[in-house]
Amino acid sequence: MVRLSGARALVESLKLENVGIVFGYPGGAIIPVYDELKDSGIRHILARHEQCAAHMADGYARASRRVGVVVATSGPGATNLVTGIATAHLDSSPVVAITGQVPTSLLDTDAFQEADVPGIFNPITKYVFQPRSASEVPYSVKAAFYLASTGRTGPVVVDIPKDVQTKVDDMSFPDKVTVRGYTPYIEPDSTAVARAAEILLSAEKPILLAGGGVKRSCTEDVLLALANNLMLPVVTTFMGKGSFPEDHILSMGTIGMHGTYQANTLITEADVVVSFGARFSDRSTMDINGFTNRKKVIQFDIDPTEVGKNIEPTEFVVGDLRRSMTMFCEELMKRAITKNESPWLKRVISLKQEYDEKVFGNNGNNGLSSPKIIKKIREVLPSESIVTTEVGQNQMWAKLYFKVAQQGLFITSGGLGTMGFGFPAAIGAKAAKPSVPVLDIAGDGSFQMTCNSLATSVTENLPVIVCILNNSSLGLVAQWQRTFYNKRYYATWLGSTPDFVKLAHAYGAEGVRVQSLDELERALKQALRCEVTTVIDIPISPEEDVLPFVPTGGSLKDMLV
Repeated sequence: MVRLSGARALVESLKLENVGIVFGYPGGAIIPVYDELKDSGIRHILARHEQCAAHMADGYARASRRVGVVVATSGPGATNLVTGIATAHLDSSPVVAITGQVPTSLLDTDAFQEADVPGIFNPITKYVFQPRSASEVPYSVKAAFYLASTGRTGPVVVDIPKDVQTKVDDMSFPDKVTVRGYTPYIEPDSTAVARAAEILLSAEKPILLAGGGVKRSCTEDVLLALANNLMLPVVTTFMGKGSFPEDHILSMGTIGMHGTYQANTLITEADVVVSFGARFSDRSTMDINGFTNRKKVIQFDIDPTEVGKNIEPTEFVVGDLRRSMTMFCEELMKRAITKNESPWLKRVISLKQEYDEKVFGNNGNNGLSSPKIIKKIREVLPSESIVTTEVGQNQMWAKLYFKVAQQGLFITSGGLGTMGFGFPAAIGAKAAKPSVPVLDIAGDGSFQMTCNSLATSVTENLPVIVCILNNSSLGLVAQWQRTFYNKRYYATWLGSTPDFVKLAHAYGAEGVRVQSLDELERALKQALRCEVTTVIDIPISPEEDVLPFVPTGGSLKDMLV
């Protein structure tokens, strides 16, 4: 054992977890930790708002597939993390948040900058630790990383009172920990796997559905092998976008609200849907009865609480996806059955080719429209680039028209739909992979929520590209008002302020406004060579809509009102 302060023990625990970068914003109740961070060798990236710091840690986690770490002070510092932590929670992103707290003697006294962190964060995390003595810190940190990174991954909070940070005590750093009642992995039931294989092989119109769990469990290779071996079409949820290469002949795109025409059409016609790591959210299914009508559903998931939560599957397999999907593939291969030319496969390929020709064919002119902008971004960006999105029309256009050629390189806020997520997440992704180009597809409304992160990207030398689809409005809400409320626009017009080019320059970044696809191409190529963040302002029509879609069940208006 060694005698250390709680703050020093925290930093040493982070080093034992191989943490090289943390994102944060200091304050009085966390100063002892910051004093120890100064000489630790751990890089601290200073955000300009705690929410941004949480999104940066989230983007780092998704890009690196490791745990992201965010640090904040007590009270408003901790509560400013709520939106970022809730975002990570709904998207199963492994983030550990370390917050300062008032001294233990002042807990529950309404002290200055006190907030009930366990009470606030318990519903949106896997767990909240609040060590009451310095010696408890190493266990709390080790357990936080264990919980965040195992099972269905997600955020964990460690809330440390200030006196716990300063007190010196004997420290023991555990090599491993257990958490009572927590079983992160369940061995898949081989008989359930065999039954699932039987159902799939008896299908005439089978389809594979990939959710975000495929990316989180790094099973993209198994999904690709399964699709190739049996020649099965693949659709994804929005969180699953990037789990299957979208230039593949069997890739049908995303399902659900504003999903692709062929994905929604085929999953409606399918007689068997095999789902991997998807939670069947309302935005994916639109209507449960319509989605499951006259079809069998096989659900693979690591989280047993997801089984039967939104749909009642015909068969289910609980367990780590890499293990269960591998068993599933082996079971199918044992039967030595492959499906090549079938009426279903012919329809799948015909529908995809028809859609791709219509949507991705020759555009005919050089005018600026959002689909053409997204396709130009895809054309110019290197295939290994990471793309993040904001939330709104820009996100839906990216969902429809940005083809993810390599697996896993698409980061968005799916569950919470957090405006302002994309830009700080891009900075976090850049910190994780500094040699890889990172681009944020943004809307003007969403970008303004966290545009102060320009200061972080410039001062921390984390250059990313931001493409703002600027329609001077809250575009998706305005589209709904236009479509369902007889154009009764209200509180959705943002006007011409700010000037994003001048805003970028004020922060020391590059800024450029483009008026054509040729200008956009030149700006993107210049931005890829630039050593600072570049903001590209792209004016578009405020009345441009996201294309209509074919619902998987129910109606769009029912989902919105």
